[in-house]
Amino acid sequence: MFQKAEHLTIISNMEQRRFIKKKCKRYNIPGHAHGLTFSCFRNQKFLLSGRTCQWLIESIEMARKKHNFSLWSFVFMPDHVHLLINPMDEQYSISNILKDIKSDTARKAVKYLKENKPSELSNLSTNQKYRKYRFWQKGGGYDRNIIKENTLTHAVQYIHNNPVRKDLVDEPGKWYYSSYNCWFNGTDEPIRIDKETWPLF
Repeated sequence: MFQKAEHLTIISNMEQRRFIKKKCKRYNIPGHAHGLTFSCFRNQKFLLSGRTCQWLIESIEMARKKHNFSLWSFVFMPDHVHLLINPMDEQYSISNILKDIKSDTARKAVKYLKENKPSELSNLSTNQKYRKYRFWQKGGGYDRNIIKENTLTHAVQYIHNNPVRKDLVDEPGKWYYSSYNCWFNGTDEPIRIDKETWPLF
């Protein structure tokens, strides 16, 4: 009887875990930098499009002004994004920052497809009534609080080396949608980074 009851308990716990919604824990702590990662819906390579990347750039720029954060590093991979940001205000919300970045980009993408390529809307289809389309993968993505200087340096290196690790280029500076050239070649494209607030100079 004990073995049977224990077996049923294990099954019950497994069933419960199926319906547990994974959440990304946020710690909005003044002075902390945040390493953020978020992915395209079903890991599709939406960010191979220069048009889509430009919408994402515009969304990041608007969010930076609205939420007053420093952008220290970034890379747009074909199917996901890495950002290293540092909120400048005592009170801030990473969830709201991400919401503004992601929703603005998604809204422009859906609008463009509806008006120009309606057949491609199926790539964003959720098959749900309450939300028909998604551009970004559901959930909070990844959020890492960073306070140590060596961890900041490693985070920037990790972000810049993403395209090399994925065999997209053989040198990080050859990937356009990255902050590598902003750091090492003095450019402000495709997005200006906030070197003046970087703590390691």
